[in-house]
This record gives sequence, structure tokens and C-alpha cells, in this order.
Amino acid sequence: MSAAIQECVIISGKGGTGKTSVTASFAVLAAGRAVLADCDVDAADLHLVLTPKMITKADFKSGNEAVIRSEACTGCGTCVELCRFEAIRCVRRPDGKTRCEVDPIACEGCGVCVRFCPEKAVDFPERLCGEWMFSETRCGPMVHARLSTAAENSGKLVATVRQEARRVAEERGLPLIITDGPPGIGCPVIASVSGADRVLVVTEPTVSGEHDLERVLKLARHFAIPAFVCVNKWDINPEMTERIEQTARKMGATVAGRIRYDRAVTSAQRAEQAVVEIDAPSADDVRAVWRQMGFE
Repeated sequence: MSAAIQECVIISGKGGTGKTSVTASFAVLAAGRAVLADCDVDAADLHLVLTPKMITKADFKSGNEAVIRSEACTGCGTCVELCRFEAIRCVRRPDGKTRCEVDPIACEGCGVCVRFCPEKAVDFPERLCGEWMFSETRCGPMVHARLSTAAENSGKLVATVRQEARRVAEERGLPLIITDGPPGIGCPVIASVSGADRVLVVTEPTVSGEHDLERVLKLARHFAIPAFVCVNKWDINPEMTERIEQTARKMGATVAGRIRYDRAVTSAQRAEQAVVEIDAPSADDVRAVWRQMGFE
């Protein structure tokens, strides 16, 4: 990774903590100095606030899927017997002939049917799993993606988004990449944070929020990534907020600040704006977190 380009990934232990709202505000505060990357490819929604204008789009292919050529299939049923995922069935057609068909959602792409079909009637093309886009927003360039329904390899799509975001940053000489990461601690999260310069964990003052925060901080510590924590809607439970901040410090994270509960956040989202773009009490809280992260 280029030393001149810093990447900050905003993540959370679960969905609904306000992670994307903070990311959108950071994009505005960066004032055109950053490339934006939406790596929450399973449920991307940063575009709802930043309203990107798509410039280019590319297919994302990963793995393979079985496709039976009906004209070559004799309906012998060998593939049906061998498929351990029950992704193939024999179907009687209107002409009275029996042919085998693959359920593309159930197919795991193992290739057994391709190998053992006596008629060699099974093709094995790359699987179309989604798409990624390069767009322009009012805050700067943005790379984002969409994973297809029931598609896999979200981690690989995340890696593609990050690679493209870095390429754009290098081409344009931009010093910062702001990444909206997925929630949780699974493969797409690992693909989002590995190699990043810092992560900001957005949590909320609940028991589940504390538990999920611990899991995410363990992940950041495993990859030796400096971690910052901010508590969103802290004022709905000040005692739990104090407890969460103590937990964060014990685990080696830096407390970046608190963001109060503010109905204006919803109003801003409806207007396709970040909260720092309107006159809202919580906007000052977000700016304070931004400064604490060392971006100003």
C-alpha cells in the first residue's frame, strides 16, 4: 500500500448502528480529498445519501455454475444421482422427452456433473455474481458494488472495490480513501479491513452493542489495525456508554467521541443529505469525531 494514501474503514458489529450515516458525513467533511468506497456489497446504501452518477459499470464473476445443454442431454439422470446439493432434477417436457435442469441458486459449482456426464452435455461457465460501478458524487469519486441475490464470494467483490478505489486515488493524487465496510466479523469484513490504516467502529449503547464491539475490536487487533470507537445515540443510555468506552480502552482502542440521538439524521437522509450538510445538533458531534480521527 502506498504510504501517501491513507484508508479509513468505518465498520460496526451489526447493522443499524449508524455506520453508513457517519461514512456519508465523513465523505462531506473530506471536501473532495477522498475516494469513497462502499464495501457493504450485500446491502449497499451509501448511494442513497450521496446520489452517485454512474460513469462505468463492470460485471463481477466468480466461481462457476453448471449449465446443461438440453439438446445434448439424454435425461439419463447420472448428474441427478451424483449431485450432493440436490441442484439438478429431471423434467419431462411437453414433447414427452425427459431432460435434466440445474437450479442455479442451489448449484455450488463443484463440477461433478461436468466430469461424469456421459454425453458431455454440461457446460461450466463463470458465474455472474454481481457488478461494481465507478461513479462521481458531490463529495468526490466513488466505487461501489452490488452482489446478486444468493450469490457468494462477497469478500472477493469487496477486494475488487478496494483495489479500484486505490487505483482512482493514485491516478487523481487523492490522499484518503473512506470506506463504508460491512457489519459483523465475517469474510467481507476481513476483506474490508485487511491492510487498512485505521478503522472506526460505530456502536450503540446496548448490551448487544457492547458484545459486537468486542468481537470487532478483537478482529482489528488480530490484523494490528489501529481502532477508534464512537458511540452513536449515546444519550439514550449514558451508563452503558461509559461501560462501552471503558471496554474499548481496555482493548486498546481510542475513543473518538460520542454522537447524540438526533431525529434530524432521518430528515437529512430523506433529503439525500449527510447530517453535517444541515443545521443539526449531532453534526457537531460527527465533526468532533472526524477531528479526533486526525483528518483535520
